[in-house]
Amino acid sequence: MKKLDIFVLKSFIGPLVLTFFIVLIILILQFLWMYVDELAGKGLEIKILAELLFQFSLTFVPMALPLAILLASLMTFGNLGEFSELTALKSSGIPLQRIMSSVIFLVIILCGVSFFFSNNVYPYSYRKARTLLYDIRRKRPELNIQAGTFNNDIDGFSIKVADKDPITNRMDKLLIYDHRDKKGNNYVIYADSGYMKITPDETGLIMTLYNGYAYYDSPEENVTTSNRKYPFRKDHFEEQVLVVSLSGFDLERTQIDLFRNNYAAQNVVRLSYFIDSSKKDSRMKRDQYYNEFIDSRIFTQKSYPARQSDFDSTAVLSKPTFKKAELFDSIPFVEKRSVIVKALESAKSNLTYLNQKVEFLHYTDRNIRSYQVELHKKFTLAAACLVFFLIGAPLGAIIRKGGLGTPAVISILFFVAYYIISISAEKLVKESLVNTFVGMWSAIAILLPIGIFLTYKATTDSSIMNTETYLLYFKKIKDAVYRFIFNIKNENPSAEQ
Repeated sequence: MKKLDIFVLKSFIGPLVLTFFIVLIILILQFLWMYVDELAGKGLEIKILAELLFQFSLTFVPMALPLAILLASLMTFGNLGEFSELTALKSSGIPLQRIMSSVIFLVIILCGVSFFFSNNVYPYSYRKARTLLYDIRRKRPELNIQAGTFNNDIDGFSIKVADKDPITNRMDKLLIYDHRDKKGNNYVIYADSGYMKITPDETGLIMTLYNGYAYYDSPEENVTTSNRKYPFRKDHFEEQVLVVSLSGFDLERTQIDLFRNNYAAQNVVRLSYFIDSSKKDSRMKRDQYYNEFIDSRIFTQKSYPARQSDFDSTAVLSKPTFKKAELFDSIPFVEKRSVIVKALESAKSNLTYLNQKVEFLHYTDRNIRSYQVELHKKFTLAAACLVFFLIGAPLGAIIRKGGLGTPAVISILFFVAYYIISISAEKLVKESLVNTFVGMWSAIAILLPIGIFLTYKATTDSSIMNTETYLLYFKKIKDAVYRFIFNIKNENPSAEQ
């Protein structure tokens, strides 16, 4: 390895490590911001919180690496240009591609590292992190109750509150469905307000309710279904206390296989297997629904004509082709109305059947596309490392500004553009509006020509990012406009008079 390669690599590795950890910390802080309500007040040990952050930080590596490479390449080649080192190398007859070659080789290795993390580390860390987060959510379940939504974290209860004060923990308009007897919604409690708190030994939950009603249905026992009655009882209370056992809510660790079937927790081999098997099952379901619709809902045995002459015997289809007009005309006039009514009912029933099956197949196809998206994402994030370097290195050589200020702004703009394109295309793919390959590689296809164009401009020492170039261009336009107006005035001197 020549001294030039060692010099450029040393200039690049330092900013790369720095920016990588900066981006990783930002992503971790974003995670904490999203889940701070579910982590705060749970009494978690430091090692549990550290394990959660460590596992999630490993899942952020494939996303942080492309942005770190973009920012580091901008800083490195911006510094080389700002201190005229890049100019000195070019004046020695060394082209920009030769200067970038050692870093390109390193970035290609980093592409492999990104794919390794996406394919091997990410699935395992994702399962570990999601399982641990699930266990944390089950600890102190009263803290998970949010206003406006039903909460089912407490076994045997479904609870909804209209409003909740985060400071005093007061809840208003509580609606509690007690399912502990597993007999349906036969016991419902409504309270104007209430409080929930954990017992000191954390083995029970105390619910103190104020000004409410309890509704209870108690079906009769040992009575036949036809003669059974459902006595109804309504109780009013000013204060009621419920004590619920919380055994099992002290952060019991769940098996890691809880999220093993999630598409984000699979590697390339398993994703390919799931996609192939799901496509096969989907085709079998389509054929099954089609045959069931033809055999059981259209060409049923009672729909066949009684006489051989009532249908076309020359038809080559597997099902008989009816002579509809002749059959309808052969029906007595008084029965035609009932026939039409039955036909409309049959059509409505068939339409409902088709809508149900189409909805199920749409859900299956969406699930398949989710696996396809995750499969392509493992490759696109790795390819993004190289694309962002092809954008950052020549752009840094053009703007000739080092440090963390200007490169950070430019990097964020490009990364936001990449992220928006990727997310939008991913949604279109999941809705079956765009082909999976086209949608998932659209961001790379858009940004790669920009990187090639910037590399060409940097090689030819273009002043594409020099403001004086654009000011001079607009000055030429202004002068041309002035000359055009001046010529018009000279050709029409009477206009001024």
